[in-house]
Amino acid sequence: MSQFVSFFVVVIALLASFTLYRQGPSDIYLRLFPPFLSIVTVVLGICSYLAARIINNMPLFNPLTIFQYCFYFFLLYRIIRQPVVRKIAFHLIWIYPLIAGLNILLYQKINTFHTITYSLGGLLVVALCIFYFFELFQRPQSVNLTRNPDFWICSGLLFYFSCSFPLYGMANNLGKMPRFIIVNLNSIFNVLDILLYTSLVIAFLCRLKIRKSSL
Repeated sequence: MSQFVSFFVVVIALLASFTLYRQGPSDIYLRLFPPFLSIVTVVLGICSYLAARIINNMPLFNPLTIFQYCFYFFLLYRIIRQPVVRKIAFHLIWIYPLIAGLNILLYQKINTFHTITYSLGGLLVVALCIFYFFELFQRPQSVNLTRNPDFWICSGLLFYFSCSFPLYGMANNLGKMPRFIIVNLNSIFNVLDILLYTSLVIAFLCRLKIRKSSL
């Protein structure tokens, strides 16, 4: 069920992301969201289909999570201003998939969820998001947060990965847990997915100008 919920909320975010092309000039990371979410939607749809047929979807899901992390590192590289931290975020775009790939091929294997490197990626995204907020509140000029896509995106990423990486870290042990715990964890994952992609939808729509009709 969690795979289908993830797929549904990604579709909503994908549809909302196309409005970015109607909002005038945007940073490249915003313009890349529609193709990024298109890939995520297709792969998650296949993963949901395989899960429904009780077929191991880890050979697809593992690369998808690595791809998502690389995109988030690029996103954070674009919005963080401090040169050293920007350089770290930039190099994570190639260092992280190398480490995750080695873990999947040599240690945890392709048919098992890469809990170790997933948790590592979550920690890195959380750290970079925290630094973004540190920078944001250090700026001398005021920022309208309600109309700031960076704020909504980083808020969603920070909350999602702060809560999810410890849960996903024990994902490979779910089969040994009582069923009611598995059901509750799936519900938590669903809620986290909904909150993350809702924050993305707000980020995509927050700069739209609403025309007021005159009577």
